[in-house]
Amino acid sequence: MNVRSLYTIALRLAVPFAILRLWWRGRREPGYRRHVAERFGRYALPATRQAIWVHAVSVGEARAAAPLVQALAREFPGRPILVTCMTSAGRETLAQVYGESALTTYLPYDLPGAVRRFLDHFQPSLGVLMETELWPNLLAACRIRGIPVLLANARMSEKSARGYARWQRLTRPAFHCLAAVCAQSEADADRLIALGASDVTVTGSLKFDVEPEPALLAAGKAFRESLGVRAVLLLASTREAEESLLLEQLPQGFGALVMIVPRHPARFDEVARLLQVRGMRVARRSLGETPVASHDAYLGDTLGEMPFYYAACDVAVIGGSFMPLGGQNLIEACAAGAPVVLGPSVFNFAEATQRALEAGAAVQVADAVEAMRAACALLADAERCARMGEAGRRLVSAHRGATQRHMAVARRLVARDSRVLPTPRAPG
Repeated sequence: MNVRSLYTIALRLAVPFAILRLWWRGRREPGYRRHVAERFGRYALPATRQAIWVHAVSVGEARAAAPLVQALAREFPGRPILVTCMTSAGRETLAQVYGESALTTYLPYDLPGAVRRFLDHFQPSLGVLMETELWPNLLAACRIRGIPVLLANARMSEKSARGYARWQRLTRPAFHCLAAVCAQSEADADRLIALGASDVTVTGSLKFDVEPEPALLAAGKAFRESLGVRAVLLLASTREAEESLLLEQLPQGFGALVMIVPRHPARFDEVARLLQVRGMRVARRSLGETPVASHDAYLGDTLGEMPFYYAACDVAVIGGSFMPLGGQNLIEACAAGAPVVLGPSVFNFAEATQRALEAGAAVQVADAVEAMRAACALLADAERCARMGEAGRRLVSAHRGATQRHMAVARRLVARDSRVLPTPRAPG
């Protein structure tokens, strides 16, 4: 029995627990209790032929994929565009970003039967997996059917590479099944090649190509102007426990408005309660509330509005970087011209972080104490903030073009003759 067969048995044994987990998560995010049949390859959507299929696991990938999805739709106008995800928030984001321009659904669990039904129903002519999504049974089935699969915007941190290497008898054949890889950086490319990927091209990050929505930028600027001389400190994409860490470091008599945008929608109410327990008067964007002088905090509890929040702030402290989580997307902040403060954990955005630091668009600190110290210093230095904001905009502009480089690879894959290829065998 090969390793992939053992993996499949383990997945089948895990199915009851997966269903329970969907129900459990559905207490806070009802979307997890809907469309469950899709996770097993059963769809109410109409069947398609020669679909261009893009998989974006959650919110960040869904937004990063937008320039590529739009370019694929222009390049292959006669083919349906299918975008899949795995999370409830990701599905909401797909609806916001793509509307009626694409079919959207959950990707099935990596069970052979579910994968077969998915491929039979949509019959993709090209698969595009965003960033680090590798599913052994899905990739093997695509290879057998001659469906080329591109790993797009691929990143591979040292930590993730060590994890994949520990399971190489399962993961190396999966990497071999990829028709091509578009890596964000040379370091990502080297790690992916070492793990078994071939036909690897360094394309840069698609996130530099995501254009902030002008209407949201304008609304954010108008919001900031409405506050007059009062400064705005943004705690962006914060993860669990980070809000407390950062808020505890606010100096006595801090007069700026603290704007907080938690990374996960399921935590919006939790963060609102945290602010109230700390004695802070809170206005919530989802309720249409406008902060006044007596408000201490503004809770950004909406989806798809990060350009608004970045345009509305004077300084942005990026979450996910004060716990060992690898950071969140700082490119959005740079594109909106927000000066950025980062914590120590940025391995998910190592290349972009290095570029932002070198450009003078961001500062990196060791912990939450230093983060608030740096943020307060920036709030008191409008000229430096302006220089950092402009440096961020120039950085993003200089590194655009990943979409065109991805498209060159995609065109080549679609142009290939479809052939049935043997399933790669695990080593040993």
